[in-house]
Amino acid sequence: MATTTSGSSGYVCRRFFLQVITGRWFMMFASFLIMACAGATYLFGVYSKDIKSTLGYDQSTLNLMSTFKDLGANVGVLSGLLAEVTPTWFVLLVGALMNFTGYFMIWLAVTKRVATPKVWQMCAYICIGANSQNFANTGSLVTCVKNFPQSRGMMLGLMKGFVGLSGAIFTQIYYAIYGNDSKSLILLIGWFPAAISLVFVYNIRAMKISTHPNETKVLHAYLGIATVLALLIMALTIAQKKVPFSHTAYLFSGVAVCFIMFSPFLIAIREEFYTWRNREQLTAPIRLVDEAPTLPETEMKSEIEYESMETKEASASGCSSIFKPPKRGEDFSILQALFSIDMFLVFLGTFCGLGCSLTAVDNLGQIGESLGYPYQAVSTVVSLLSIWNYFGRVFAGFVSEIILLKYKIPRPLIMSLVLVLAAVGDLLIAFPWPGSIYLASLLLGFSFGAQQTLLFTIVSELFGLKYYATLFNCAQLSSPLGSFVLNVRIVGKLYDKEAWKQLAAKGMARSMVKELTCIGKQCYRLSFSILAATNTFGSIVILVLVLRTRKYYGGDIYKRFRDEIAENEKEMALKSAQEMQMVES
Repeated sequence: MATTTSGSSGYVCRRFFLQVITGRWFMMFASFLIMACAGATYLFGVYSKDIKSTLGYDQSTLNLMSTFKDLGANVGVLSGLLAEVTPTWFVLLVGALMNFTGYFMIWLAVTKRVATPKVWQMCAYICIGANSQNFANTGSLVTCVKNFPQSRGMMLGLMKGFVGLSGAIFTQIYYAIYGNDSKSLILLIGWFPAAISLVFVYNIRAMKISTHPNETKVLHAYLGIATVLALLIMALTIAQKKVPFSHTAYLFSGVAVCFIMFSPFLIAIREEFYTWRNREQLTAPIRLVDEAPTLPETEMKSEIEYESMETKEASASGCSSIFKPPKRGEDFSILQALFSIDMFLVFLGTFCGLGCSLTAVDNLGQIGESLGYPYQAVSTVVSLLSIWNYFGRVFAGFVSEIILLKYKIPRPLIMSLVLVLAAVGDLLIAFPWPGSIYLASLLLGFSFGAQQTLLFTIVSELFGLKYYATLFNCAQLSSPLGSFVLNVRIVGKLYDKEAWKQLAAKGMARSMVKELTCIGKQCYRLSFSILAATNTFGSIVILVLVLRTRKYYGGDIYKRFRDEIAENEKEMALKSAQEMQMVES
């Protein structure tokens, strides 16, 4: 009898352990860690000076490389299509391999361990490395949205918030490991995200959705932890610019950051225990008979034939139904979504908004230099940009979710207002005053983060979750296109034009200087005035989307998921009761 009790108790412990490492909450914890390592592209402003000085690039060449970075970071169609036909672990594995390969090759070039690559090779390396973050997005972010569909706004806000913090997190970790060596930062960006993805590669998977009474409270707890992390990093960033830190102090800072990053693991254990105990209580009163009730054989056969016929009809009518999409919120096919007016408006709005934001973020270091700010001040502004980015992402996720559910205000309206904020930030750079770069970085970082969360959420709400992995990657294709047009063809060219004027005024030739540098307020005046106008136009475009979707957002957009959860919970309760009966027998 004692042996039976011991065996039963050991079985229960093993079941609970397996539930923890395979459950929704541990999956969410692992996803947050992966996303916290998926924003290395935002650190380009920190190590771009090393690339520029070591390889002798001018600003246009550096901006071209930056554009390929943005192209890689935002062209995620391949990862989306791959996710439709392969398991999630394979998507994460491919992303880890690409991340290490791309950034490791850049590190080899900057440290002169290989022959100086051609410009197109450097562009290819950074494009491959940056593209890896789409595999992390597709693998973890899309899976979390499908597992928590009723909290998608808050979930996306948190996950994109961790991406926004990743730049500042990486900075603290590289200080702790390598000291103040920005070239080693490139190496850290190469191996660390790949290692995290490999560790949790089998924990990220889609599950049957279910309800949890503490779901909103848990997400708020995660928000609290992430906010504490953001404030700690902000305090450390400011302190490290004001007071010299020893390597030991950097080491303690890195340990503190990692401790807070991993603290949600305790929440995952607590919530999985609550889920496990609650499920045991629910299945206790269930009395099982020898044979579970099943449908009559003829009924099952007719149901299977109906489903097969329905699948064939859907496949046959795929092309003919492109211009006959379902209602908003239902599952669109990929072509139905891409050829819809709503997607065109989203695409045009993000072309303007994210294109301008990427351009501003990538040039922030050079902007500070042109306005005469000291190196420490410029470095602080670039580092704090990640913090403002984080607050923009979580604000867009949590606040837009609250006002949508409470006041039925369409989420695209928030995006339209965010683009107005970005336009104000652009004007602060075009017409600066002493210290205005700090306010500009706050507005630009906040709006950039908010746009990322809102874009992903709006796509999931308008076009459904069935092909979400591909659709959100298609929607953000406009971002690198906007960055290329605005960054390379406008901002980079106008900056170099002003720099050439200053060089000619000094009677010097290009060969006489290592870097083509512009100093003064006029360097970015015209270009950022154009960006402000572009953001304003994008805001108007999104307002058109608001008018088209106001009726949809005025209804209950989560009803279908509540119905699905109810069915899943009945099925899980029955399965758990069957397992317990097997143990007792």
